[in-house]
Amino acid sequence: MNEEDTKESLFQEGMKHYKTMDYFEAHEAWEDLWSGYYLEDRIFLQGLIQLAVSFVHLGNGNMIGAKNLLRKCKEKFQGFSGVHRGIRVNLLLNQIEKVRFSYNGLKQPKDFNWDMVPTLE
Repeated sequence: MNEEDTKESLFQEGMKHYKTMDYFEAHEAWEDLWSGYYLEDRIFLQGLIQLAVSFVHLGNGNMIGAKNLLRKCKEKFQGFSGVHRGIRVNLLLNQIEKVRFSYNGLKQPKDFNWDMVPTLE
């Protein structure tokens, strides 16, 4: 497998884990890509890592960590537009904003509606 194939494979592995709600493994695959290669869009990838880890924190009951990483990932994605890596950036930003609003209204992390997780499409 050449380097480009390896990079794409790591990205797709992260996407697969994310879509099956395995946010920790998604973050692991994307972090291997982010740390192993100098990518032009490393800020975008860092945003995906932070998005996934926000949901890891939420699942562990860490609201402060979840909120902080959600805010950080949104800042990263705001530098992009249109469709990036197959993801509609404006849709993603809108979905993140809905999650942020939901986070702020939660009494307990366990009350989060996991159907609100951004779809990355």
